[in-house]
Amino acid sequence: MRFTRQQYLDLMLFGNAERQMFVELFGPLVGLEEEWTAQGASQEEIGMRAFDWDYVPFVDCGANAFFYGQLANPQIIQETDKYIIARDLLGRTTKLCKGSSTIPMPQDYPVRNMDDWRKIKHLFEYNKKRVNLEKIHEAKDLRQKGYVIVANIFGSFDTIRMLMGEENCCISYYSQPELIHDIIETITHMTTGVFEQVLEMIPVDQLQVHEDMAGKAGPMIGPKQIIEFFKPYYENIWDMFSSYGTRIFQMDSDGNINPIIDVLLECGINSIYPMEPAAGMDIVEIRKKYGQKLSMVGGIDKHILRMTKNDIKKELEYKMQPLMQQGGLIFGLDHRIPNGTPLENYRYYVDLGREILGIPPRKIEYKGWQRMAFCEASCL
Repeated sequence: MRFTRQQYLDLMLFGNAERQMFVELFGPLVGLEEEWTAQGASQEEIGMRAFDWDYVPFVDCGANAFFYGQLANPQIIQETDKYIIARDLLGRTTKLCKGSSTIPMPQDYPVRNMDDWRKIKHLFEYNKKRVNLEKIHEAKDLRQKGYVIVANIFGSFDTIRMLMGEENCCISYYSQPELIHDIIETITHMTTGVFEQVLEMIPVDQLQVHEDMAGKAGPMIGPKQIIEFFKPYYENIWDMFSSYGTRIFQMDSDGNINPIIDVLLECGINSIYPMEPAAGMDIVEIRKKYGQKLSMVGGIDKHILRMTKNDIKKELEYKMQPLMQQGGLIFGLDHRIPNGTPLENYRYYVDLGREILGIPPRKIEYKGWQRMAFCEASCL
């Protein structure tokens, strides 16, 4: 079922939602399509459309608040049967492993110190060309048709990791704090400059930020660093957006972020996904602790799909209990459907989830799916 903008907002903001929302966030992991084809899957099942997933249409508000320009011309350096070595817009050497990964991994980074940063700082500064009036008008029209208007901004951690790599990023909070402050102050000035214009022209429903700053063991940065480096940026941006009526500030981060949820709430974040159970993110316990302070998306253990139907049943009955059907939650797997998931198990998961949530059984004539990974960076 396609949800409208208002239906989505009613659900996410703990309003009078018509019914629960059951989605597929990311789709299959690389290689699963071949497995399912061998198990007799139809093309509609391979493309996810046969499962009649809920979704809501999103449209960007018409602003580029990421880097503007490029340091290098993207090009493939080497390609084999196993991997692709390439150069990206930031001049980083990347490696994409075929058959096991969908995202190329950087092998080197453009920033090590303040001198390196100053050479590329112009890519992150304000430019009036970042505001696309044509896209803003298109977004206004689509809003009237039920689209959710979104704005994407740089993540505090994610930006520095993108420029320096995880290890140097984490070390630099201690060894080069002036560099971190300068990067964040630069993107703060750029972001406020861009959206001061945009928000005068179009209302934004959801502010989105991509961070991915945690693993199974916990976050790579603690509350102290978030308060010192992140909070001024987040508060500055969120105060501006909320003053124009934006209601949702959503963060995308994998891993175990339990130790920093409290401080993220202080920063203005009020929605998080994908809530990975394998990393210790239990949406039921989080709901009990934070109530309506935090909305969530995802939270269903993707690894359960490779186990028994009884395991799937236990997971869904626990995650979809009445407490969790009171708004502020979109049910879905916590990331891509993993390899080794039997097609029959996935069909069972879909049908049982619909049954528990009171959603009518899927029918052959009802088809729909849209990737629900909300944070998508773009650049010009």
